[in-house]
Amino acid sequence: MITRTDCAFLAVFLLAAPVSAQQFTAGDITVDQPYAFETAPMARAGGGFLTVVNEGDAPDRLIGVRSELPRTEIHLSSMQDGIARMERVDALDIPAGETVELAPGGYHVMFLGLDGNAFEAGEEIDATLVFETAGEVDVTFTVRARDGMGDGHGSMEDHGEMGEHGAEGMSHDMAPAE
Repeated sequence: MITRTDCAFLAVFLLAAPVSAQQFTAGDITVDQPYAFETAPMARAGGGFLTVVNEGDAPDRLIGVRSELPRTEIHLSSMQDGIARMERVDALDIPAGETVELAPGGYHVMFLGLDGNAFEAGEEIDATLVFETAGEVDVTFTVRARDGMGDGHGSMEDHGEMGEHGAEGMSHDMAPAE
């Protein structure tokens, strides 16, 4: 027989846990399905992707990201005059009532300084997203296998074959790390 104490304990336990294994919440912000792709063995950098939902009535901003890697930043990939560009951004607006995707070819989390410690499929990367209003959200990026390099993102975010960040035809407008 389940007692009221058992129900209360179960309710507290369920409320304290993430909504699902791949969903993390703080305040009005929910971070859904954080993932990264596996990287080449000698990769120096890798990209992280996720969805941010602002269920509140006020906008918020993603103002930082931290992990145990030497540098973790918010980046934006774009094409300008046929040249792939990537730049570090200081913040990403999350409008009230909106969903913002950090996805291949656009905004993403950039993990820098892998230096041969490649991301392997099935691995998990712990990180903390910092929001201006909601505060800190601890998340876990699950590393997914890459189904070939033709997904429109392998050469851009993986950077494994391009050294730290450059390749012919790619420009990097990166502000200095703070």
